Amino acid sequence: MRVLVWHWGRFGAGPRFACELAAGFARLPGTTASLSLSAQAELLQGAALPVPVIPFSTYTGWPGLLGRLAAAPWLVRGLARRLREREPGLAVSAMPALLDPLMIGALARLGVPYATVIHDAESHPGDELFLQMLLQRRLVRGAALVVALSQHVAAKLIEQGVVREERLLVASHPPFTFGAVPARGPHGGPFRLLFFGRLRRYKGLGLLAAALRKLPAGRFAVRVVGSGPASAELAELAALGGVSVENRWVPEAEVAGLFAWADAVVLPYREASQSGVAAAALAAGRPVVATSVGGLAEQLAGESLARLSAPEAAALADCLARLADEPLPQAALVSAAEAWSGFAAEILAAWDKARPA
Repeated sequence: MRVLVWHWGRFGAGPRFACELAAGFARLPGTTASLSLSAQAELLQGAALPVPVIPFSTYTGWPGLLGRLAAAPWLVRGLARRLREREPGLAVSAMPALLDPLMIGALARLGVPYATVIHDAESHPGDELFLQMLLQRRLVRGAALVVALSQHVAAKLIEQGVVREERLLVASHPPFTFGAVPARGPHGGPFRLLFFGRLRRYKGLGLLAAALRKLPAGRFAVRVVGSGPASAELAELAALGGVSVENRWVPEAEVAGLFAWADAVVLPYREASQSGVAAAALAAGRPVVATSVGGLAEQLAGESLARLSAPEAAALADCLARLADEPLPQAALVSAAEAWSGFAAEILAAWDKARPA
């Protein structure tokens, strides 16, 4: 079986997810994999990737996006010629992106079915993603198989009427690894708490500030790291003692260092489908404190390093305080390679079951 994995976002978790998934397919017996990324993807600026890459020039702004869409007929034909050399039997969208209709058009010319991995069934509060969600629904409707990363997401997709259960696989987000992270050890200072990711209101920034105000001064050192618009919640956090706010884009090369610094990772979300940050934290052996909202409870159920809290300031503060005071078990780290290969095998098995005889 020859599998093509694609994602044409330039930054963030999408290219990394696509790369790990393609490598997972490549490790399966009798399976080869290739990967299509945006030619402008940050991931391509680092070390060599584990599978052959088909770069596709995307865009750097709305004028560029409109220009690529206007040239769609020519781009689809050219892309189909390039893909024909790989002879894929199945293509997999690792995460939806705005130029996916071009890939779908090229696959249709070749008669290649595709599966798609859906991380979120609808926009998060505050995100202006109407066009992306409209295109995602078209992507889902045409897919031979839809992979939802939580039952929470699967239920919403069924409710939207875009997929039938027989074409739906519910799977868990495999662990993200961003490099070697040393085991937690004593450092003689305050308990180090990391919030990492997009700095959006639905991520519970105000809830985190309210919880931290209930904790003893000097007990915690907190880093809030990620990119997002300036907000009252960020200003509130920055004003608290022991809290640093780093509102910036974090290159992939720095991510392992953030987890290495942390004693634990906090996800004080108000709403969530599932969390790649949680998957990365657990893969790094770092405890996770998360609010029990959306798909988070489902994702973290049974994880010895996970602690769930009600989405309330007092409950979150109590959970953080208990975490800082109790000895945590040293959980055996899951092999990321095995987890991604298992995820890839689930997709192939589900596709084989779902496709017409």
